[in-house]
Amino acid sequence: MSVKPAVAALAIAAALVPGVASAQAPAPYDATPQLVAAAQKEGKVVWYSATDVQVAEKLARAFEAKYPGIKVQVERSGAERIFQRINQEYGSKIYNADVVETSDAVHFLHFKKQGWLQPAVPADVAKFWPKEYRDADGQYAAYRAHLSVIAYNTKLVPKEQAPKSHADLLDPKWSGKMVKAHPGYSGTIMTGTQALSQSPLGWGYFEQLGKQKVMQVQSSTEPPKKLAAGERPVMADGNEYNVFLLKESGVPIEPVYAPEGTPLVVGNGAILKNAANPNAAKLFYHFMFTREAQQLNSDVGGLRSFHPEVKEKAGRVPLSQIKLLNSDPARLDPETIKKKYEEYFGT
Repeated sequence: MSVKPAVAALAIAAALVPGVASAQAPAPYDATPQLVAAAQKEGKVVWYSATDVQVAEKLARAFEAKYPGIKVQVERSGAERIFQRINQEYGSKIYNADVVETSDAVHFLHFKKQGWLQPAVPADVAKFWPKEYRDADGQYAAYRAHLSVIAYNTKLVPKEQAPKSHADLLDPKWSGKMVKAHPGYSGTIMTGTQALSQSPLGWGYFEQLGKQKVMQVQSSTEPPKKLAAGERPVMADGNEYNVFLLKESGVPIEPVYAPEGTPLVVGNGAILKNAANPNAAKLFYHFMFTREAQQLNSDVGGLRSFHPEVKEKAGRVPLSQIKLLNSDPARLDPETIKKKYEEYFGT
């Protein structure tokens, strides 16, 4: 499937989701000895993941250590590329992936509409996950979450002069001094742009920000790196987890949680219906939502979790203390967002 049909499919899926007949979610399941034995007999699970490769690989190794005899094949790529790959493979009746995870919630509306997901509800999801972060029919759940934040280089900007809100970024003093990522490339920034444009800030915020001579990069991982290198003192958006990891390694960088709200980006996970290794897929999917795996995501990757037993590292502001901006994936219109963004930012 080409990019344009993929985008069209997203729009169709988003439009039709409210009319999809609801099915009852299956009963929650645990990692029983029977499931473990069946998974070990298959010996392999293939995971398509948009998580940072180092974090994904560490999670895979943790699973392999816990369940000897099952190899995890990590196929890491960007969220949009994974979406295109699943569409291409399933369109050609090629079933390579067992478990999929991306940072774009819209993808899972499309996968569900196509009938490509296998319902499964891990015990921890049933017990701990808020309803808004798991599918009512048990077809997917929020495996991870992160924020798209403002941040600044503390060596280049004194704390008392640093921006404290989205509105502050429109001050002429920041003209030519900011970097931001692109919604046409990054699922994180696509979600964040939708959330901010639907907030009281509206599209007027982006129209004004586009006049600030912003340094434009692609991935949401890039703005924190530009700050770390001193190429720009402020970032208008970018991954919070990269900010965490850089700060904890000694880089002079500080996140800002704006009073207007900070976009929350959810990365869902699911088992694919035609998984070649269905039992290993089910066991790995269960593991993804355990306290052990979620704590690893937090510690190693700087990711947020909906598991209440996960402990945040010292110095990180708890989610409960941050005003969050949620976005409705069913209302996401990628083409309109990209068109308006190009109009305001010229790219």
